[in-house]
Amino acid sequence: MSREANDEDAIRAAWVGEPPRLGTTVTLAEYDPEWPRLFDREAARLRAALGDLIVLLEHVGSTSVPGLAAKPIIDILLEVPDSDDEAAYVPLLEGAGYRLVIREPEWEKHRCFKGPDTNINLHVHSPGNGQTPRYLLFRDRLRTHPEELSRYLAKKRELAARTWDYIQNYADAKNDVIDEIIDRAQA
Repeated sequence: MSREANDEDAIRAAWVGEPPRLGTTVTLAEYDPEWPRLFDREAARLRAALGDLIVLLEHVGSTSVPGLAAKPIIDILLEVPDSDDEAAYVPLLEGAGYRLVIREPEWEKHRCFKGPDTNINLHVHSPGNGQTPRYLLFRDRLRTHPEELSRYLAKKRELAARTWDYIQNYADAKNDVIDEIIDRAQA
């Protein structure tokens, strides 16, 4: 299952610093074939910064699915041996220009970083977390089932037209359709 929808207090508690307010609709861009190349560039930077600390590195999220409109933000899934052991990897990421913006140890030991010069969300987890299989199953299902991609895209467009206080509210609103698609993939 997806995490519970976040209210403002939960959003503020997870952010390192002040969470940025959206206060408007969400802009979706049509699929851009440059997105995989941007992931490849970031993956090379991450490999150079972290080396053997990388357990898993994957392009996930809407920009990883050809044909899917998305917020033009590259979502990257990174597993390190223990994401709670920030001393082992955060200084290396900061040295490469990444900035820690979200710390959610109670949600699958999740951390999120922004990139130095590419609009990315770098999601950091530990091996064995429950989200990695979901990220990968969802991505792969959308890549191989056009009807699921169409269903998800319609929901994204519907939700993107609404005004949201925080981008996390928009992300949380997609949880039901994501869960339905994952359930069908697991059936």
